[in-house]
Amino acid sequence: MKVAIVKLSAMGDIIHAMVALQYLKAAHPNLQLDWIVEQGFKQVLEHNPHIDRILTVNLKAIKSDKKALFSEIQKIKRYTKNSYDLIIDAQGLIKSAITAKLLGKRIAGFSKDSIREGVASYFYHQKVAIAYDANTIDRNAKVMSEPLGVEITPQMIIDKEPFLFYANEDSIIYEYLSKTQKNIIFVIGSTWESRNYPKEKFLAIANALQANCLIAWGSQAEYERAVWIEEQSQYATVLPKINLNSLKAIIAQSDLLIGNDTGPTHMAWGLNVPSITIFGPTPINRVYQTPINKVIKSASEVNHFKLDKNDFSITEIPSEEIVTMARELLDD
Repeated sequence: MKVAIVKLSAMGDIIHAMVALQYLKAAHPNLQLDWIVEQGFKQVLEHNPHIDRILTVNLKAIKSDKKALFSEIQKIKRYTKNSYDLIIDAQGLIKSAITAKLLGKRIAGFSKDSIREGVASYFYHQKVAIAYDANTIDRNAKVMSEPLGVEITPQMIIDKEPFLFYANEDSIIYEYLSKTQKNIIFVIGSTWESRNYPKEKFLAIANALQANCLIAWGSQAEYERAVWIEEQSQYATVLPKINLNSLKAIIAQSDLLIGNDTGPTHMAWGLNVPSITIFGPTPINRVYQTPINKVIKSASEVNHFKLDKNDFSITEIPSEEIVTMARELLDD
């Protein structure tokens, strides 16, 4: 059976959906699983033994170049030569539903009441119902497994094998890892400013833990914050610009990751690496809490159906609470 999974973005959402793959392949060893993804996130999926082919699109380019729409449609239509028996839209957006529709005839996806863009469900032949405010990982697991007659329980997700893989990573990352100190990755950025824990408090964490704190960054603004932390602390070092493959590799070699609710932070969970995810304006049920994957949330209440980008309550979380949590994880 040939199945195409449509999950275009974003990084964290892709990672949360990937946990299902090991169980789908265990239940159906001969299943061919292809994944349709935005080309910028291809490296997140690469080297995973449960994915047969990664097929990319560049729908983001359409925002700046309307003519790109036609070339992207033609690209997706070329993928139909794979003759898929089933397409699973694991995203539930109009653009992902249209992508799925172009790929083949039999499509599964979320029911109308299970997604924000409910009209997308009209493209699906099989509809999977699960509350919109349910745990994000449970939602992804169900929409990917139910159409294939597989049940993935919360305990199975907790007991998962690591599912992010890397190869031929940039060797420079090993120059930054310490052999005498604990290695801690800081993920200091995110897509919203209100999701960013203050740089001053990351600094306080680094000085309190006195470990080898390595700061990952992706944008110029994040780089400038990282440099500020490095200049203020003898324990903090800014990582060089690395790709997603090398980022997976250095996180896999670390002892702990501390970061905002954003894609690179969720890599730690996918690699079974201890982590602390810091939440402000977003719901903590975007992740699974485990003995080694902890969360800390500000005091604000979150409306799943209307997130408040002006909720800066993350700034009020005491750094001391994160330090205490980090020490417990590092001591285990």
